[in-house]
Amino acid sequence: MRNYPSLEELMPDIYRQLLHAETTLENHFKDMQDLEFTIQEGKLWMLQTRNGKRTGAAMVRIAMEMLQQGMIDEKTALQRVSPDRLNDLLHPIFDPVALKAAAVIARGLPASPGAATGQVVFFADEAEEWAKQGRDVILVRQETSPEDLRGMSVAKGILTARGGMTSHAAVVARGMGKCCVSGAGAVHVDYKARTMTVDDKVYGEGDWISLNGSTGEVYAGQVSTKEAELSGDFGALMALADRYMRLEVRANADTPEDARVARNFGATGIGLARTEHMFFEGERIVAVREMILADDEAGRRKALAKLLPIQRGDFEGLFREMNGLPVTIRLLDPPLHEFVPHDDAGQAAMAREMKVSAGKIRMRVEELHEFNPMLGHRGCRLGITYPEITEMQARAIFEAGLNMQANGIVVKAEIMVPLVGTVREFNAQAAVIRATAAKVFAERGETLHYMLGTMIETPRAALIADSIGRQAEFFSFGTNDLTQMTMGFSRDDAGKFLPDYLKQGIYEHDPFRSIDQKGVGLLVAMAVEKGRSVRPDIEVGVCGEHGGDPASVAFFHRAGLDYVSCSPFRVPIARLAAAQAAIEA
Repeated sequence: MRNYPSLEELMPDIYRQLLHAETTLENHFKDMQDLEFTIQEGKLWMLQTRNGKRTGAAMVRIAMEMLQQGMIDEKTALQRVSPDRLNDLLHPIFDPVALKAAAVIARGLPASPGAATGQVVFFADEAEEWAKQGRDVILVRQETSPEDLRGMSVAKGILTARGGMTSHAAVVARGMGKCCVSGAGAVHVDYKARTMTVDDKVYGEGDWISLNGSTGEVYAGQVSTKEAELSGDFGALMALADRYMRLEVRANADTPEDARVARNFGATGIGLARTEHMFFEGERIVAVREMILADDEAGRRKALAKLLPIQRGDFEGLFREMNGLPVTIRLLDPPLHEFVPHDDAGQAAMAREMKVSAGKIRMRVEELHEFNPMLGHRGCRLGITYPEITEMQARAIFEAGLNMQANGIVVKAEIMVPLVGTVREFNAQAAVIRATAAKVFAERGETLHYMLGTMIETPRAALIADSIGRQAEFFSFGTNDLTQMTMGFSRDDAGKFLPDYLKQGIYEHDPFRSIDQKGVGLLVAMAVEKGRSVRPDIEVGVCGEHGGDPASVAFFHRAGLDYVSCSPFRVPIARLAAAQAAIEA
């Protein structure tokens, strides 16, 4: 390869002039410059200058180096970094050279950032088996369910044909820090044939594909990736952000591992622990199904007795990891149909476990069927119908807290009642929780401080927040459900028409990614005002996925919330966004 002389070697005087011009322009604009110049008849001509484009890593480094050199102040340094670009530092990315040669075969929603390449598998149990063999896999599903969790956890990435930005696949993948593309409508999955078809091209089990969770693109074949690296500049930027932010940033975390990641990323607590996510492994799902399929309270209590020590251990792990920081635990929330077996093999297994006929199990599953389960028997409605469920979960929380307290752990438990629409629902559940606390404290001869609050996720709850605020010690806005109930469309199905809405300008942005400030946001602001009118010290936060969106974080700052909570890998993004919101206020 021929080596050409550099400009410095070929034209040393011109080189010095160019260097002087570059330094002068950078000092003037106080930013890295993209220069255009020409040299004609031995004379340097400057044609144009503009602020240079840069990667997320470069964005952080340039801002911090200019701060250290005294060229810009702290506030300017913070504002120079786009929060969303921190994804470049937190997740694997594709090699830029390899990406240029990659063929895009489908597009979906960028549900969870990062880059992943692997072999296609269609079932969670096979994903586990392949991963054990050391193979990289991409789990491809029509849509995921809680039963897919173990397969999702070992997959390099997740691709779904259906679902939106707050679908099960999207929310779980973000919590795991795992790449996910959801709602790729061009992908047709055939479980029986074990194939996925895009246009006329058929991809079978074992074929290689690659996912870009930051853009929603799906590529054919293997595209090489590289791990992101956290530099010292990143830590310095985060420390700077913490000095300016008013909003605290907590994390949505359901396991000690999630909690540990979140704390390492600077989370100031857990804003949402989804207890239903703790039930889908091993014997847990069997006990949960036994509870749901039981004919009477005695049968449910028998199953709940099996779940109690498991739940207690789960909560002990969260309290241990969050020592001294708040842990907000949401009581059981999902529709019951998510737990029960819908296939013949699963129903037969439950029949053997419960020593009843498969026909009886099938009949019970049919009885539990709901036409619109997201608006059905879930949330506080479960606890009101079956108060023994609330009693078990409360006992597990209090016993776990006392156990950890005895080991020197500072426990800050916040118990959250989900999906209330009337203060009477909250009061009914609060009565069960407080009675259980009294029993546990009497049995142990010691007490534990805890807070009792609710999740504001129905429009009615926001409208009567003053009534609820007289009883609840904190509010946490579940903006995923609040958005779909207020706007009147399913968060899992909206991906079919939202792209057209965005293209035609009907909506400026996807309301499940960035909060609808004029509609849903108005309910949030109203509820904050109403709650504080009756309880000035009420703690108010948000735990929907909007908690990690920079524009939404700025809105929540203006609305006067105390904290936002988001997936662990979005905590740094929210911290920077919170600092920028405080600076701009």
